[in-house]
Amino acid sequence: MAKKVMLYALSTCIHCRNTKEFLKECGVEYDCIDVDTLSGEERERVVEEVRKLNPSLTFPTLVIGDEVIVGFRKEKIEEALNK
Repeated sequence: MAKKVMLYALSTCIHCRNTKEFLKECGVEYDCIDVDTLSGEERERVVEEVRKLNPSLTFPTLVIGDEVIVGFRKEKIEEALNK
């Protein structure tokens, strides 16, 4: 069974863009929220979700199964996908 992959990103962030491209290259299906494109209560709710996963609230924040990866870290992403 494939792991659930969730990406919290910013639409203007190069590291977020690199993470999206890498996941695409790997053929990984994932859900993505560009947090900076949200507004109001929805944005506040998602920011709190990210803060629980990554207290520094930095992007990209990638969740693969139970593992949280902060930043564009190819080796960590590959490792988490292959566990």
